[in-house]
Amino acid sequence: MKRVALPFGGESISADLPDNALIVHSKIPQGVNRERAGGLVMASIEHPYAAPKLQELLSGKRRIVVLITDKTRATPNELLLKALLERMHTCGVTKEQVEIVVATGLHEPHSASEIEELVGREVASEYRVYTHNSDDDALLKYLGGTSFGTEVHVNKNVAEADLVVGLGLIEPHFFAGYSGGRKLILPGVAGTRSVYQNHGFKMLAHPKADYGYLDGNPVHEDMVEAARMLGNFRFIVHVILDKEKNVVDVVSGDPHSAHVEGVRRLENYVKVPVPYEADVTIVTNGGYPLDRNLYQAVKGMVTGSRVTRRGGVVIIASECRDGVGHESFRHLASLSRDPAYILAYIEENEPLRDQWEVQKLEQVLAKTKVVAVTRGVKDSVLEEMNIIPASTIDEALETARRFTPFEKIIVIPEGPYVIPYVDGATG
Repeated sequence: MKRVALPFGGESISADLPDNALIVHSKIPQGVNRERAGGLVMASIEHPYAAPKLQELLSGKRRIVVLITDKTRATPNELLLKALLERMHTCGVTKEQVEIVVATGLHEPHSASEIEELVGREVASEYRVYTHNSDDDALLKYLGGTSFGTEVHVNKNVAEADLVVGLGLIEPHFFAGYSGGRKLILPGVAGTRSVYQNHGFKMLAHPKADYGYLDGNPVHEDMVEAARMLGNFRFIVHVILDKEKNVVDVVSGDPHSAHVEGVRRLENYVKVPVPYEADVTIVTNGGYPLDRNLYQAVKGMVTGSRVTRRGGVVIIASECRDGVGHESFRHLASLSRDPAYILAYIEENEPLRDQWEVQKLEQVLAKTKVVAVTRGVKDSVLEEMNIIPASTIDEALETARRFTPFEKIIVIPEGPYVIPYVDGATG
């Protein structure tokens, strides 16, 4: 037997597995300590990729908006803000000229304490920091339509700023290919209608609306078109993190070119071939903060499903300290025992809140069983959503034995921070 540690909330849980279990890891190198990370961030800001230097972009600007990711992402916002704001202030920018917007998209608004956790007490008290609201049309500005038919409405304060700077994290994303860059605009500070259209059924049904794809991915390409409409979005500072959430690399500069460069660096680490499809795949949601709710845990399920045979079992270990996360997600995923019915319902009745997360969940459930080990979601709720509950990994494995042979087992401790693919298939 071999013992494997699985990230679970802020800790880990252990699983004893057969010796033939295949453990899949990314090739991400170890990151640096916080002091060195601050130096990497500042050096990256000073040497931007495919963009003018920050001081040139700041020249003559009166109002600057900084976009940050929300509480579900591991972005070291406090670290990035410290370097960025210091550099801005040496260029003559005052605190009163800066707004910090949490680019939540359609995620829930953040409380004052959650904002303080994101940015630190000093920034929270000395700067205007607030959550984007996608539902209030009065707070949005229409910029035009994309070639995919998406009507681009964005946060009015962001649209009317003199300069927009985006802070973020580049990691695999289960239908946009990778996070970061253009995602800070759509869905980050876009209106609800815009997000519905970009996350529509046909968009997500495309075979390249998946982990690891940018070229040919309609979701990504639509997001890029939308972000380019925002002419003041001129600079990003994005990080790549290791398994312990330490900074490995930083890329700054043009929101589009620098993002693609960051993806190029990351994909060398995260695309990992496996020799076969598993009967059972054990996967996490990467630990805290990404595993804070079941809505986000669909990402881990999709990761596991990529390398699990049809009729197999995906076991997801995700703490879910915030429960399901979105009530509309729970409701839609509980409409039927039949994934095909739910998928057809979404297609016929869209737009529906959280349909994209349910669409991805049902795609998994149409292929495999899902067993979930959580602490924050009641068994009855999981069962309503056609997910089989288990209290421990051992119990989940015993449950899996009822549905499938146990000859091939794959374990993905890093969860959606890895893009596993069956060798010979397109990664």
